[in-house]
Amino acid sequence: MTAALIMSILTLMLITGTPISIALGMTVMTFLVFFSSFDMTTVNIISQRLFTGLESFAIMAVPFFVLAGAFLTDGGVAKRIIKFAVNLVGWMPGGLAMASVVACAFFATLSGSSPATVMAIGSLMLPAMIQQGYPKGFSTGVIACSGSLGILIPPSIVMIIYAVATSESAGKMFVAGIVPGALLAMLLMGVTFVYAKKHNFPTIPRASFKEVVKSFLDAFWGLMLVVIVMGGIYGGIFTPTEAAAVSAVYAFICATFIYRSLPFRDIGKVLLHAANTSSMLLYIITNAILFNFLLTSEQIPQGLAAWVIAQNLEAWQFLLFVNFVLLIAGQFMEPSSIILILAPLFLPIAKALGIDPIHLGIIMTVNMEIGMITPPVGLNLYVASHLSHMGLTEVSKAALPFVATMLVYLALITYVPDISMFLVDIMYPPNPAAVVSPVQAFD
Repeated sequence: MTAALIMSILTLMLITGTPISIALGMTVMTFLVFFSSFDMTTVNIISQRLFTGLESFAIMAVPFFVLAGAFLTDGGVAKRIIKFAVNLVGWMPGGLAMASVVACAFFATLSGSSPATVMAIGSLMLPAMIQQGYPKGFSTGVIACSGSLGILIPPSIVMIIYAVATSESAGKMFVAGIVPGALLAMLLMGVTFVYAKKHNFPTIPRASFKEVVKSFLDAFWGLMLVVIVMGGIYGGIFTPTEAAAVSAVYAFICATFIYRSLPFRDIGKVLLHAANTSSMLLYIITNAILFNFLLTSEQIPQGLAAWVIAQNLEAWQFLLFVNFVLLIAGQFMEPSSIILILAPLFLPIAKALGIDPIHLGIIMTVNMEIGMITPPVGLNLYVASHLSHMGLTEVSKAALPFVATMLVYLALITYVPDISMFLVDIMYPPNPAAVVSPVQAFD
């Protein structure tokens, strides 16, 4: 009864158009004022939660990765990555579209953000594809869906938020996302290849080995960010949060001093943009932590877990239910909010059914990817619509073949956990007697 009341209040807030961050906080306040014993002690608890909700060391990674992505987007890194990708695969059927997928995969390893990936790659590749004779709808669909790799391929802001919401290891989440991210990129390239072959899309002359090497060297300093961040984490040099700070500093040096594409006069604008984005995310996180505190204090996650277990659900049935809920939620809410609200609810049940929390995190992340390309609130669709000057309905239709592919991929990720857990089991040996890896020592 209490759970239904809380969710009804939240739903009513969202229906009236209240931003999700404010809706979460107002739901807590409404419930406490009208449906519980509200006194000064409660006020003190709320105040403490609002200020202590952001004290997690892992949360500090969010603004740093946002800042790094902003420097890279405005610093000319995307152009160099695109040139390398075009030289690498542009000669294949649907070459420019294939290069868009590869470029999005590369840029995803730098930005950690899906909309940022669509904007950075799409603003350059979309006009190029249309000019070469590719259908406008197909070109837009490729960019919108390939950009979703931004939250699956590590480092990922969504993965950090999942780690914060569930007190799991961000390092493990990053490791778990490597193979699924590469697999999804290959599947999207496969769909693009088949579609291009069927419709005889134009190709470009094959670049010479010298041109490929030259474009790689031109993009080298940008791509080195991945090596520095991921190598530093898994080499035991720094934690994921420290890696985020390093990435921001390195991205600034790359954009300003190495590539010299970001004038000093524009640095203030980049910092302001990054600050606005970070503030929005951190405000959502704060209110979501307060909302989760209310759910926990009312014993809702515990009660839900007990109810599910009492139904004698198999693990596969529970995961089917999780996917259904997340796919619906992804159509109406942005990923950070969904993770912060639902991850603490699903986690106790998953543990009780023997599902690894990291595997659950990858499943949730893939669902969030699909949510980014499904209306009415798919952020990637809005960015792609802005870039292509197409209506949201047209962009949604263009994305359908890729959405169908990603749904099949979601089923594969859900029911073949080894795809996600293969590298995790290597880097983090499950046997307590095993030698502690350098990753564990610094995570």
